[in-house]
Amino acid sequence: MSGGSITLRQADERTLSSVETLLAENDLPTADVRSNPGWFYLAFHGDDRVGVGGIEPYGTDGLLRSVVVERSARGNGLGTALTEALEEVAREEGIATLYLLTTTASAFFASHGYEEIDRIDAPDAILRTTEFAELCPASATCMRKSL
Repeated sequence: MSGGSITLRQADERTLSSVETLLAENDLPTADVRSNPGWFYLAFHGDDRVGVGGIEPYGTDGLLRSVVVERSARGNGLGTALTEALEEVAREEGIATLYLLTTTASAFFASHGYEEIDRIDAPDAILRTTEFAELCPASATCMRKSL
């Protein structure tokens, strides 16, 4: 598999178990996935599912979350393609700034234009998300990108 071309498909009740499985396999939170299935997307390269990711919209701010590429598909630019595709979804939803928390991928996101910020500097709506308030450790790096 080469090249970074992917297609996103919005998750639904039928595909949520695939989202949860891939997140769990990569030590990412799954506790709130079923509360808003439409926030999650499955990424496909051809007919192969290669990753998942999510966008939680809060007006002009959004939370980029749960971005992961299948282990067997890594190293082919698909993480970049997935991130860019999710950013495009965010733009289409009127989101101007994306925020995220990461414990392992700060260098990846920094290379894609995200800047590290103090967690407390995120907007209140983002700070109140389950991801910020409950699921991610206080040690997670908070990052922001203007779209």
